[in-house]
Amino acid sequence: MSRKALFFDIDGTLLSEVNRQVPESARAALAKTRSLGNLVFVNTGRAYGALGPVREVVTADGWLCGCGTYIEAEGQVLYHRVIPKEQALALVQEAEDCDIDMIMEGKDGCYFYSENSRLAHGQQIREHMAFSIRSCRWKEDGGDFEKFCILTDGQSDKVRFFRSMGLDIDIMDRGNGFYECVPAGYSKASAVDVILAHYDIPLRDAYVFGDSCNDLSMFEQVPNAILMGKHDKVLEPYASFWTKTVEQDGVAYAMGKLGLLG
Repeated sequence: MSRKALFFDIDGTLLSEVNRQVPESARAALAKTRSLGNLVFVNTGRAYGALGPVREVVTADGWLCGCGTYIEAEGQVLYHRVIPKEQALALVQEAEDCDIDMIMEGKDGCYFYSENSRLAHGQQIREHMAFSIRSCRWKEDGGDFEKFCILTDGQSDKVRFFRSMGLDIDIMDRGNGFYECVPAGYSKASAVDVILAHYDIPLRDAYVFGDSCNDLSMFEQVPNAILMGKHDKVLEPYASFWTKTVEQDGVAYAMGKLGLLG
């Protein structure tokens, strides 16, 4: 049997958004398929610095982070794209001027330009991502970042902010005033391309697992697209297999049905 390459989203796919745990069934399934010679990659919108506990409990052959802006395979960094410092500073200032909360994500962690947020969701994210926060004074001592997210409400001038980005940044509307922003041309699909080329694996031997709209690019590209039980409807037309939810051991269930566990 030819070697397969498996790509997994984190939140809502490997990691439960109910109990914030990776099911033991998923961990065992990933270990089993690797023992058969298949390759396992985590392909996430999270930056490398925001992987947190997931990296401690999931064994993978590589980490594809920040929607394709950081690619690491077997400990080797294959690609790392950062937003130029001058552009980054301008984006941060524009976000402040437009009354927008901003989360900057990079290899070393997440950065916020203020310690607290007037938005409830923004404050919740700060608390949830406390393990990865490196600075709340990014202008003074922050590092490089590859992508960013913004949180908005009725007071935010998001139209002005989006116009200020020009065509350099792709915007994904995640709902409820939350937007994920990635340098144009980079996506989970572009990360898949890099890995398949690196290992000389054909597209037919790739499998992608996901649940949310930032998985759309890889669902559109890869014929073997496994959709979690709880998901964004935009993925449905591209799914080749519908599985159960994370809490119902959906990853292990799909891998067993698809012959990826021997």
